[in-house]
Amino acid sequence: MKVDVLLGLQWGDEGKGKIVDVVTPDYQIIARFQGGPNAGHTLIFEGKKHVLHTIPSGIFRKDAINIIGNGVVIDPITLRGEIEKIQAQGITVGSNLLISRKAHLILPTHKILDKHSEESKGHNKIGSTLKGIGPTYMDKTGRNGLRMGDTELATFKEKYNTLVAKHKKMLGNYEYDSLLAETESKWFEALDFLKNIELIDSEIYVNNALAEGKKILAEGAQGTMLDIDFGTYPYVTSSNTVTAGTCTGLGVAPTKIGEVIGIFKAYCTRVGSGPFPTELADETGAKIREIGHEYGATTGRERRCGWVDLPALKYACMINGASQLAMMKADVLDTFDSIKVCTHYEINGKNVNYFPYDIDGLTIKPIYKELKGWKKDLTKLRKMEEAPQEFLDYITYLEGELNVPITILSVGPDREQTIIRQKN
Repeated sequence: MKVDVLLGLQWGDEGKGKIVDVVTPDYQIIARFQGGPNAGHTLIFEGKKHVLHTIPSGIFRKDAINIIGNGVVIDPITLRGEIEKIQAQGITVGSNLLISRKAHLILPTHKILDKHSEESKGHNKIGSTLKGIGPTYMDKTGRNGLRMGDTELATFKEKYNTLVAKHKKMLGNYEYDSLLAETESKWFEALDFLKNIELIDSEIYVNNALAEGKKILAEGAQGTMLDIDFGTYPYVTSSNTVTAGTCTGLGVAPTKIGEVIGIFKAYCTRVGSGPFPTELADETGAKIREIGHEYGATTGRERRCGWVDLPALKYACMINGASQLAMMKADVLDTFDSIKVCTHYEINGKNVNYFPYDIDGLTIKPIYKELKGWKKDLTKLRKMEEAPQEFLDYITYLEGELNVPITILSVGPDREQTIIRQKN
């Protein structure tokens, strides 16, 4: 058996949580492999909205095992809150949730460092969610971090105090006493609460499960264009959001990667700072935002909206080895007379059809192809045979340009508003 991967191809917020929930019945194990509480995976079913930040999106399917992998960073307070909220809705969280011993912990001082760092950048802010993600990954690579497995050691409190002392030196005269006092006791209480969740050596668990013939889906967070290596640096997250991150974030060999399902919106969005070639700072962008309810699931910030960007999408498909695609939120474009697709960039008078190195330092003019809108309500669509021709034309055009089949279509927020197409 091999691990299938599901991840975002844009700047995050593509709708990964919904599709994980939809396809989970085909898998025994759902595993998060990177990121942390900066993720916001929204699921809607039975008239209720659920937002997950750390827990894999298979938690609402009773037969699925959900693993928080070693590549994830964990804020105990956030994770406890997620678990309690889910349990309050009558969903069991117990043996169906497992945590890797090698997953790193977000300390209260990590969040303070994140806040201080972002404030010090002024107008050059990256757009951090201020969840302590960056500083935690910095301690991980700097070999100073604390991991979930450390909580089982008698020396854990000593290790904690040593790292906090280091952070205090880094903060210098920055005022942090009240922030630390406010969260530290809650942090340790949450850590005690998490002792009810089983810790595992996840790389052993996952590979043993594969050997036993179990089907595993790796769930990515954020999006390809936020990858620390391949995204729009420095306006990126601190982890590898691409397929390769599955290998390091779960301990899976490259030869064990199966299908790669890339998720993208029928348009494009971005939260926070950074380049966005097809951004629409006009009435059209505002219309997409309002119809699509484009506000961050984690921060509540307005998402910047624009048309689909083919150079960026082709780049993302290449980097990830996408073998099939899921197109989300097509229904948001139901009322548009025409829909634009960016086919090239004009840079210094030349047409470029690839994603350049320093996109932030370039003046980019998107070149668009205009397609006829379908002008029909897709939210009730359940069979492709009933789809308007203009919608089919849009799908066919994108498949031809990307050279990857679109096998899943989302036409509304509910899990039932999903159409599974056969691969070409």
